[in-house]
Amino acid sequence: MRIAVSGAHSLGKSTIVNEWVAAHPRFRREEEPYRVLGLHGPYDIRFREASTKLHNGIQLYYNISRVHRYSAFTDDVIFDRSPVDYVAYSLYTANQGTTDIDIAFVEAMVPAVRESLDHLDILAFVPKTDAWPVDMEADGIRPVDHAYRDEVDAIFKQIYRDGRFQLLPLANGPHLVELWGPREQRLTQLQLAIDEVTAMKSAAE
Repeated sequence: MRIAVSGAHSLGKSTIVNEWVAAHPRFRREEEPYRVLGLHGPYDIRFREASTKLHNGIQLYYNISRVHRYSAFTDDVIFDRSPVDYVAYSLYTANQGTTDIDIAFVEAMVPAVRESLDHLDILAFVPKTDAWPVDMEADGIRPVDHAYRDEVDAIFKQIYRDGRFQLLPLANGPHLVELWGPREQRLTQLQLAIDEVTAMKSAAE
C-alpha cells in the first residue's frame, strides 16, 4: 500500500506518519524532501515569500523520484508529503509576487505531479479544521505564522475539494481521504481507507 500524507505545515502530518510506521513496522517511511535536501542536505531551502523555482523544484522532483521507486500495490510505504504539496506552496509564493515563482511555473508543475500520482494508492489530506484546532510548534524548522498556514491550507482545499488544477488523474489515481481529529481517530481513518482500497482492488481482480 503506497500512501502519501499531504497538507499545510504544523498540522500533524509527520506525527501521523511516525505513529503509523510505529504501529505497522512493515511500512517504509519516506522522509519529507525538505529534511533530506535542506535541513540535512546541501541546499539552503527557503519558505514563504522567499521560495524560488530552485527551492520548490528540487523538492518536487526529489519527491516524484521517490514515489516512482514504488511501482506495485504490494509495496508498503508512507510518504511525509506528496508531489501535490509543491504545487500548493508554489502557488502561495506566486501569489506574493516576490521571487521568480509565478503562475506559469506552478502550471508547469501540474503534468508531472498528475502523472506521478498513479504510483500512489492513497492520498491522505490533513486539513485545518475549526472542530479540531492544532497548535503551531516553535521547533526552529517550520515558520510559526498562522496567516501563512491558513493561506496554504486554503490552497490545499481548493486543490483537493474544488479540483483546482485538476491534479488527480481521472483513471488509476489514488483514493483521496481526509484525516483530522485526535491521533487515534486519524489512524483509524487511514486504516478504513486502506481497507476500502484493498476491497476495491480485490473486487477488480
